[in-house]
Amino acid sequence: MSAVDIDRDAAREAAERELAKPIYPKASVRERLEEWVNDLIYRLLQENSALPGGWFTITVLVLLVLAGLVAAVRIVRRTIDDRRPVGIYGSRVMSAADHRARAEEFAARGEWTEAIRHRLRAIGRQLEEDRVLGPLPGRTATELAREAGRLVPDHRRELNRAATIFDEVSYGGQSGSSADYRLVAGLDDALRRSAAAPMESA
Repeated sequence: MSAVDIDRDAAREAAERELAKPIYPKASVRERLEEWVNDLIYRLLQENSALPGGWFTITVLVLLVLAGLVAAVRIVRRTIDDRRPVGIYGSRVMSAADHRARAEEFAARGEWTEAIRHRLRAIGRQLEEDRVLGPLPGRTATELAREAGRLVPDHRRELNRAATIFDEVSYGGQSGSSADYRLVAGLDDALRRSAAAPMESA
């Protein structure tokens, strides 16, 4: 190795030590990834003469590394998107009564996961139809529980539990159960009775 190479490596190591000091801000994940790729390419260029095939081999290796990184980023993004909670209603617009009827159909067949989903959707739609909540197409189960819990505090605990059950069967890979469905259905019935009570008194 020549004196120039030694000086270059020494200078780079000195710069890395300097930048590692607490006075400098920490690099982001993206910056560290770019630094790692640049360092890999730098080392490959240094070893150019020792690799069979020279520049052709280096080019192929660099392309393989970049392709692997792109694939890894896509997999991570897809995994995050799959697990990210989305609106409880989906793309189809249905009334509270429609969701409730579908929930009962699924429950009669023992398909508890879909029954739970539709019953919680019925709760959300009913609160919107009763104008307790304003309509919000992308409302998540957690948002529903938080917003409704402020307006009907007597049912806050059940709303939070129902939202958790919905998220578990929708995004957590868990299977619904009859007990979970009964809890959500019971909450739906209780909220409807609460909404009907003021009207009966009037």
